[in-house]
Amino acid sequence: MSVANKQLYYIEVTDVYGGEANFSWVTRHIIRAKSQLGAIQWLAKNTGLNWRFDGLRYNSRSGATCAFIEEYEKDSQDEFRLETDHRKEGE
Repeated sequence: MSVANKQLYYIEVTDVYGGEANFSWVTRHIIRAKSQLGAIQWLAKNTGLNWRFDGLRYNSRSGATCAFIEEYEKDSQDEFRLETDHRKEGE
């Protein structure tokens, strides 16, 4: 699939404490995928975890981690250190 048919997604993965996102650690990724489902499939492949959507966020099967996925917005998501950055792949 060509890069032109894909868009950028911003993903934050963090730990969970008492059922809530804790952010005692966090990894951030900007990835290129065809859809949000493609973005979570990329995350599953690269973390080795199974993810389930609860209506608000994706939770790992163990319940120890969660992920938030949204479309990438340059103005609000450019200031973070990233573990993965696919922005240049489309240029």
